[in-house]
Amino acid sequence: MRIWEYEGNVGGYGMFKSIKAGLASLKAGLARTHNAIMGNVEAAFMGASREEILERLEEALILADVGVATASEVADRMRETFAGRDPDRLKEILRESIYGILKEVERPLAPAGRPFVIMVLGVNGVGKTTTIGKLAARYSSEGKTVMLAAGDTFRAAAIEQLELWGERAGCPVIRQAQGGDPGAVAYDAVKAAVARSADVLILDTAGRLHTKVNLMEELKKVQRIVSRGLPGAPHERLLVLDASTGQNALNQARIFSEAVEVSGIALTKLDGTAKGGIIVAIARELKIPIRLVGVGEGAADLKDFNARDFVDALI
Repeated sequence: MRIWEYEGNVGGYGMFKSIKAGLASLKAGLARTHNAIMGNVEAAFMGASREEILERLEEALILADVGVATASEVADRMRETFAGRDPDRLKEILRESIYGILKEVERPLAPAGRPFVIMVLGVNGVGKTTTIGKLAARYSSEGKTVMLAAGDTFRAAAIEQLELWGERAGCPVIRQAQGGDPGAVAYDAVKAAVARSADVLILDTAGRLHTKVNLMEELKKVQRIVSRGLPGAPHERLLVLDASTGQNALNQARIFSEAVEVSGIALTKLDGTAKGGIIVAIARELKIPIRLVGVGEGAADLKDFNARDFVDALI
């Protein structure tokens, strides 16, 4: 029996597609990282000793930005459990080792309460506005009432980009003029979402100010204002990271977490990089829930993170 899931698009229309097709698109999106890891693993079996195989495996994982500590940990486990020269057995152990790390952070985003406020964080260029638009399209296709707030008032064209996504998803956008006070936008948006009984409010935030300190202080201020407007909000502080930046994404996660206590991560642009292993480093070192992964440009290419599916596509 074939299982089907509903796939909505930005224009408000939807279609059903098989989950099997969804897994295929995930595998296609992770192809570069898969090839980077497994190509080296398979090459390692050509005339190499067992120890050389494991050393090349460790190197392949490091090059895929899994991280030195994680790669060493996986390689050490291999030394304890891997005997002989069976590549299928090696892949099985590798797959389960990485799955053991990722399953600990597998927690898809599940809005609850009304309005559910999502404060979206991230530096400029990581795909923050696009992620907001895709989330808005998803929730709208599910029948939820969604509002957007253009809290990045510093970046040129940020407001216009968010308004375009709002039009596509049929969502109102709360905004001020460029250069306005992000805190005022956040407060107005929360009050409007409460007054209109919106299901979800997604708040964009600044991705760059004059210094890192200025940015973090601005985000702290916006968070306090949102909380004053609606006690308990923001209910999700979602950090968007660009997988292609590798270890820099891990550093960004550390910095943002120190400022606003990140509650979830969306990892984008996995389809354009061989550094998708960074998700393993983030999971192992920071333990922050992975909510979403982006493997393409379409609205349906922003997927709930599923550790088993991810590992099956990766290895």
